[in-house]
Amino acid sequence: MNEKINVLDNGYVRLTNVMGSDLSVVNSARVSYDKESTELDEKDIRLIKFLAREGHTSPFRHATLQFEVYAPLMVARQHWKYIVGSDHTMDAWNESSRRYVTEEPTFYIPKADEWRSAPENSKQGSGCNLDENEVGWFTDRLEKYIREGEQLYQNAIIEGICAEQARLFLPAYGMYVRYYWTASLQSVVHFLNQRLAHDSQVEIQEYAKAVYALAKPKFPVSMDELVKTEV
Repeated sequence: MNEKINVLDNGYVRLTNVMGSDLSVVNSARVSYDKESTELDEKDIRLIKFLAREGHTSPFRHATLQFEVYAPLMVARQHWKYIVGSDHTMDAWNESSRRYVTEEPTFYIPKADEWRSAPENSKQGSGCNLDENEVGWFTDRLEKYIREGEQLYQNAIIEGICAEQARLFLPAYGMYVRYYWTASLQSVVHFLNQRLAHDSQVEIQEYAKAVYALAKPKFPVSMDELVKTEV
């Protein structure tokens, strides 16, 4: 399986594995009555709708999806909150580490017309895009800042400083990291309902849209019933 959607300037989400289907949800629920379906029919679809509507969520934890994600650290750390703070079991996370990896780093750099204003009535989030003629120079400044950090990082490696300390010179928040995320269908939907929301950070919204686009064809009925945020 190699279904992949590119995100931002250098990122992507790749669906690497799936266990189960809408039928898995149905059969997990029906095992209480020692019954099993072999093909999804209208009665099964009504059962999924009932489970979702009434909040009977355990059957949705018997299906899992595995993604490979390449995202800026600021996105990965927001995503991580849904792992450590979730009571939806069946989650796993493994991430590349610059203690061991010394490949050339990649950074997320907003284009001149992508800088956003601070929100008027909130301490977090962002507002509308700013005039690139007024703030576009920040893109050039960020690129220069990253080049300086990369040069210091390379110099430290050349001088024999260990990778786990040399990485301190790299500007962290925009640096891309690669990770595998394996989660139950319920956990995936929890993430989507939170991060497809219009008031979530724009960059992580783009990753949530990619996750949704990859997961929806695998669990069409369950996703329709569980994802409450408009895509």
